[in-house]
Amino acid sequence: LFILFLSNSACTDDKITLGLEVYNNKAQCGMCHTLQAAGSAGQIGPDLDQLKLLTPQIIAVVTNGIGVMPPFEGVLSSEEIEAVSYFVSTSTNQ
Repeated sequence: LFILFLSNSACTDDKITLGLEVYNNKAQCGMCHTLQAAGSAGQIGPDLDQLKLLTPQIIAVVTNGIGVMPPFEGVLSSEEIEAVSYFVSTSTNQ
C-alpha cells in the first residue's frame, strides 16, 4: 500500500509539473489568465483563481475553446490538456 501511495504521488507530481510547463510555456495561458500558482496576471481572460473550475470542465474548455479562447485540441496532446487542466483545478480548489 505504501509503494502504491508513493507511485501515485510521483504521478501526481509529474502531472502538476507538466501542467505548469504547459500553462506557462507551450500554451502560454498566463498571457490571458490570472493564476496565482503559476505567477500569471493576464487581464484578457477570466481570473482562474476566482472561477475554481473542476478538471473535467477545464478539459472541455481547453479542448474545444470558448468565447475568444481558441481550442487547443491538435495543439496540445491529450496528456498535456489533462495535465494543464489538473494543474489549474488543483491550484484553485485547495
